[in-house]
Amino acid sequence: MSLSTRPSRPALVTLLTATATLYFFYKSRHRYRRLLSLLHENLGIGGVDSRKDGSIERGKIFFLSQTNTSKDLARRLHALLIRNYLPIDLVDPKDYEPEDLCKESLVLIVASTWENGGPPENGSFLVNWLAESVDDFRVGALALKGCRYAVFGVGSGSYGETYNAVARDVAARLRKLGGEALMELGEGDVDEGKVDEIFDRWSNRLVQVLMENSGQNGHSNGFENECEDGSEFSEEESDDDEDDDDVNGGESEIVDLEDIAGNGPSRRSTVASKASGRSNGEVVNGEKEMVNPVIRANLEKQGYKIIGSHSGVKICRWTKSQLRGRGGCYKHSFYGIESHRCMEATPSLACANKCVFCWRHHTNPVGKSWRWKMDDPLEIVETAINLHTKMIRQMKGVPGVKAERLSEGLSPRHCALSLVGEPIMYPEINSLVDELHRRRISTFLVTNAQFPEKIKMLKPITQLYVSVDAATKDSLKAIDRPLFGDFWERFLESLKALRDKQQRTVYRLTLVKGWNVEELDAYSTLFEVGNPDFIEIKGVTYCGSSATSKLTMENVPWHSDVKEFSEALARKSNGAYEVACEHEHSCCVLLAKVDRFKINGQWHTWIDYEKFHDLVSAGESFTSQDYMAPTPQWAVYGAKEGGFDPEQSRFRKERRHKTAR
Repeated sequence: MSLSTRPSRPALVTLLTATATLYFFYKSRHRYRRLLSLLHENLGIGGVDSRKDGSIERGKIFFLSQTNTSKDLARRLHALLIRNYLPIDLVDPKDYEPEDLCKESLVLIVASTWENGGPPENGSFLVNWLAESVDDFRVGALALKGCRYAVFGVGSGSYGETYNAVARDVAARLRKLGGEALMELGEGDVDEGKVDEIFDRWSNRLVQVLMENSGQNGHSNGFENECEDGSEFSEEESDDDEDDDDVNGGESEIVDLEDIAGNGPSRRSTVASKASGRSNGEVVNGEKEMVNPVIRANLEKQGYKIIGSHSGVKICRWTKSQLRGRGGCYKHSFYGIESHRCMEATPSLACANKCVFCWRHHTNPVGKSWRWKMDDPLEIVETAINLHTKMIRQMKGVPGVKAERLSEGLSPRHCALSLVGEPIMYPEINSLVDELHRRRISTFLVTNAQFPEKIKMLKPITQLYVSVDAATKDSLKAIDRPLFGDFWERFLESLKALRDKQQRTVYRLTLVKGWNVEELDAYSTLFEVGNPDFIEIKGVTYCGSSATSKLTMENVPWHSDVKEFSEALARKSNGAYEVACEHEHSCCVLLAKVDRFKINGQWHTWIDYEKFHDLVSAGESFTSQDYMAPTPQWAVYGAKEGGFDPEQSRFRKERRHKTAR
């Protein structure tokens, strides 16, 4: 045969099949099946996975997810099956006709449960079809006879009764429609910290089941024992296989905690965690740790320093800015905080909300109550200060950092307990605050308004915040995505608890265009509930693309938008509040209670921190007016400085524009 002559397709099939047969006797069935898989993929011929009509019997893996991490989890399973030579397709259910399930012989489903126990958007059509078919006599109880299935669910036990509800319902309905379960329902609880371990065991067991059932009951899956003795193929025979750690195409930067399974630590990080004495099981001395290796890795990647098992600290960009004399954050303009001496920390990385604008991209845990190992408050404070000062020292030698400011920064005078999570969940929060005040470190604590009883029992804080992210029940649910079913009642009770506090209190409003900027009347009604000293109104910060949020730059208001909203809100208060300060750089405006903080036409929004500590040390009751201080003119609303301290040097990045060619 001339080399220039192309063989016909039948001749090529015969040649390759003969070669594969010879190779089987020469080397091993492992390579033999691999070659046959290539024939299936490229030529569409029959073989170990063929039906009687010669077509390929391909299974389906469906992923039901609101985020890409469930898709990554399904990809892991898909890669595992492909490495075992089963022609199987990875399918997004939104692109699939559910009625075609009746034609399938193998269906594998990886499902997450979304809000209120419902399915993710991409899987709603499939899930609804199953629900309707179960109750439709026209479909019949044997509609899926001959279809074998396996289901794995990923969820958070914090959701209570709706934990893995979608996976459980899907598995039950497949069974009712006549499907044959290959194995038990797999369930991973991200709160337990063992999702990847559980999923791997489930997946490997699935492979074993398929291999054991190979050729039985008329099914042929391409799964056989790897060697004659039933053991897996040797490393020598798998030198051209893909590495398990690269299946997902790289580690995702964004991880939704309900769906975190697809982003487990690599083999290298697992070895490192074992070396440090921490295991993937996140159980130390019989107590569950809040921060498992996945969460720890993601937070550390974002610059967080993890303290013990549930706390954290991080240096703020405004701290770096004021170390260089380039200006402080809005808290400097509104309240006199020295940003270069401010430590941002939290004693609880867990939160009861999953806000759409979360700066942390939901890489922290979620929970409705404290159920983790608890670290000592003294150790938390000491470690936080040590880690913070270490990060400050690392700024030495950075261009622009002033020696005097660096020296001052090594002695933090303020702690913003608002880093991430819900600090008020920590059972020893009062003791932790005492430790900070004993060191004459002032405290700003932010709570998400889901723990009213915790607010009531809280000792005096320099300034206590409640996040008021929306003014109606529906919008609060959409924006904060709370875990509690009675979130609205908890929200209102938290505001009422704020009213009884004698120290400075703040409503923090985050404006999100298209979500909550039209609720002026509802917001003004909430003013009467908590009667706060101040109302901070800030435009949402866009933190980049995230699979856990639909926000874009279109949702970010301009400073002029925030000013307009703030002025309108002040008018709604009928003189109770006025616009007092602004920080243009942060797109932030402050409303203040007129009868408390405007004295003889002069605003007193700043804080006399030394006076506050003296009052705390005295142990007597005091009010917010006992430690207020005059606000400098440059920070007052409407000043030409726009809230920028004139003693600082304004730094503007040079904008580079590409010229058209």
